Amino acid sequence: MSYIETVPVNESEGAVREMYERQQESWGYVPNYAKSFSHRPAVMERWGKLLAEIKRPMDIRMFEMITFAAAHELKHTPCSLAHGNALRPFFSIDEIKAIAAQQPCDAVTDAEQEMMRFSRKIARDASTVTADDVQRLKDHGYSDAEVFDIAATSAGRAFFTKVLDAVGSLPDAGFMKIDENLRSHLTVGKPISSAKDAVMNDIRD
Repeated sequence: MSYIETVPVNESEGAVREMYERQQESWGYVPNYAKSFSHRPAVMERWGKLLAEIKRPMDIRMFEMITFAAAHELKHTPCSLAHGNALRPFFSIDEIKAIAAQQPCDAVTDAEQEMMRFSRKIARDASTVTADDVQRLKDHGYSDAEVFDIAATSAGRAFFTKVLDAVGSLPDAGFMKIDENLRSHLTVGKPISSAKDAVMNDIRD
């Protein structure tokens, strides 16, 4: 389901088809978020490049924790599920649930807790961020460059999730494969689609 008409995967041509092909190569199907960008594939391409550049200076744990905190605060189910699940190499399911609930967790450092609080505040209302918020990050060892990285990651996630929610993009059915104990806690916004994930049949193999 989407509030706007999108280009069907097997009717796509040119830049849209190229975008769909890249997405299917990554995921095994064409995700709903890609279809939402089908009228402006250049925006999807530029978003991918921006995201890669934002992500480049950070280690994967830092990036995924910031992104998850922002996505969860924004109540965006697909990104909460995707990035919550991406935390599995670092945390148990119960620890991820505690992170989502903003509860104490021994596996998360005080600095990381502060980092995620900052990320959530940006996602919720960046105008409320103060110099004291930034100073608390610095007091926990974050450099000015890292403060920027946290802000850029959180703000970038807001762009992506708000576009998708605004046009009615639903979480892909493939998210049902995530452990139910985790999935039920991270489905915080739109429900997972009951429609079968779209596949470009002529490039399936």
